[in-house]
Amino acid sequence: MTPATVLVVDDSATKRYLLVSWLSRAGFSVVEAETGGEALLRLTEADIDLVVLDVKLPDMNGFEVCERIKTDPEYGVLPVIHVSAHAVDVVDRTQGLNRGADAYLVEPIEPDELIATAQAVLRYYRARQRAETLAARMVRLAETTLAINSASTLPGLLQAAADGAHEIFGGPVVVVAETSDGDGVAAVANGAPATVQPGSGEDHEIAVGSTLRTDDTAAWSGAGPWPEGESVAVAAARLRNDRMPVYVAVPSSTQSPGFPVLRQLAQAVAAAVEAQRSYDEEHRIAVTLQRSLLQSRLPDVPGLELAVRYEPAGAQTEVGGDFYELTMLDGRLLVAIGDVAGHSLHAATVMAEVRHAVRAYAVEGHPPGAVLELVNRFMRTVLPAESATLCLLTLEPDTGRVRLASAGHLPPLLHVAGEAHFLEPRGPLLGINAPRPADLEFVLPPGGTLVLYTDGLIERRDADIDVGLNALAGCAARVEPSLDAFCQRLLVSLAGAGEQADDIAVVALRRTAGS
Repeated sequence: MTPATVLVVDDSATKRYLLVSWLSRAGFSVVEAETGGEALLRLTEADIDLVVLDVKLPDMNGFEVCERIKTDPEYGVLPVIHVSAHAVDVVDRTQGLNRGADAYLVEPIEPDELIATAQAVLRYYRARQRAETLAARMVRLAETTLAINSASTLPGLLQAAADGAHEIFGGPVVVVAETSDGDGVAAVANGAPATVQPGSGEDHEIAVGSTLRTDDTAAWSGAGPWPEGESVAVAAARLRNDRMPVYVAVPSSTQSPGFPVLRQLAQAVAAAVEAQRSYDEEHRIAVTLQRSLLQSRLPDVPGLELAVRYEPAGAQTEVGGDFYELTMLDGRLLVAIGDVAGHSLHAATVMAEVRHAVRAYAVEGHPPGAVLELVNRFMRTVLPAESATLCLLTLEPDTGRVRLASAGHLPPLLHVAGEAHFLEPRGPLLGINAPRPADLEFVLPPGGTLVLYTDGLIERRDADIDVGLNALAGCAARVEPSLDAFCQRLLVSLAGAGEQADDIAVVALRRTAGS
C-alpha cells in the first residue's frame, strides 16, 4: 500500500525537522512548506493526504490557511491537524476546530501522540471517502440499471451496461452475454461510447447465482489497453443453468472489499438480459404463429397482378389481429382485409375465426355485403365481446367488375391513369347490430390498381388520421411496374425504418393492360 503523504507547514526549521523526522520514521511520506502561501501551492504540486499546520505563520495565520483548504472544492476533503506552541488557550483551540481543523495539538507534542492523531484522522477520512465513493457508485448503479432496463434490444442493453460501468468504475469495461440464438456478444467501453462486437465467456460451469474472480488482463485483451500492472475483476451472474452467464469485467484497482457494486451490476445486467432474451424468443414465436395464420401463397390469376405485405408490430411480443385473404371462387377473385381489435393470442384466435367465416360464407356464393352480414351475425352470437373491421370485394378478372363492401374499414385506394383517390364504401364495423348499405360496384380498368391496407400503415399517435391518408395518396400517385416494389415503397415511406406500433397489412391488385 502506498504510504500517506503529509504536508508539514511551519516557519521554524527546527520544529519542521522534528515533525518531519517523527512522521518519516512512522512510514509517512513528507512534503514541507514554510508559509501559508507555499503550503497552498504544494497542494497543487503533490497528492497530499494530510496537512500538519502550525497556527503562527509569517504571511497568514494557520486558521486562515485551514479555512482556505476546507472551502476549496478540490482540496476541501483533506484532513488538517493544527500544532501550536503559542495559540494554546481554549479560545484558540475552539477557533481552530470551528474553522475546519480536524485535530488540535498543543506543544510540547509527544511523537507518539502526533503519529496516533495522524493515523486516527486518516482512518476517519479514508472511511468517509469509501462511504462517499460507495454512495456515488450506488447512485450511478441505479441510473445504469434504469438505462439497461429501458433498452429495447440486447445490443442496446449491453451498451448501456458498459457505459454505466465505465461511469461507475472508470478504465476499460467489458460486458458479455448471449443472444437468444446462442451467440456471444460483448460491449466494450474505454472512454468512448461502448461498442458491440462478437464475444464469449469461457467459464460455463459456474453455478446459478453470482461469482467473483480476478483474471489476468490477457484474458480480456479485447478491451485494452488495461493499465500497466493491472488485473481484471470479473463478476459473473447466472440465472438459469441453460443460459450462459453474464460477465462484467473492470479493473481490479477500482474495487472496494467484497466488490459489492460490481456484483449488483452483474446481477442487474443478468436479469435484464434474461428479460430481453425471453422477449426476443416470445416475439419470434409470436411472429411465426401469426404468419402461420395468414395466407402463405397467392393465387395465380390470369389478367391480374397481386402483391401483399405483412409487417408485425415491433413494439410488442403479442400477435395481432390483422389479416388478409385472396382466393378464387367460381371464376371471381375474393379479396378480404381486416383487423380484429387488440394484440394478444386471443385477438389472433378471433382473427382466424373471422377469416374462416368469411371464406365459408363466400364459398356459399353470397355477395360481399351479405357475407359481412352473416359474419357479423356469427360474431355477435359466438364472439359477442369482440369487434373487427373488414373490407371485402369480389373481382371478375375478365371484365374488371368489382363488388365491394366495408365494415368500418379504412377506404381502399384506387389508382387509375396516373391519379389516385379513395373509394368511399360505408358500413358499421363487425360486432355492431346496425343496418348495412348496398355494395359499391365499379369496374377496375386495365392498368388500374386497387390498394387495401390496415391502419398500421397510416395511423400515428402524434398525427390526425387525415395526415396519414393524405400521405398514402401522395405515395400511391406513382405505381411501379412491380407491385411488390410498390408495396415495399409504401411500407418504407409511410411506416419508416423504426419500430411501428401496430401491425401492417397491405394488399395490392392490378389488372394487366391486355385484360
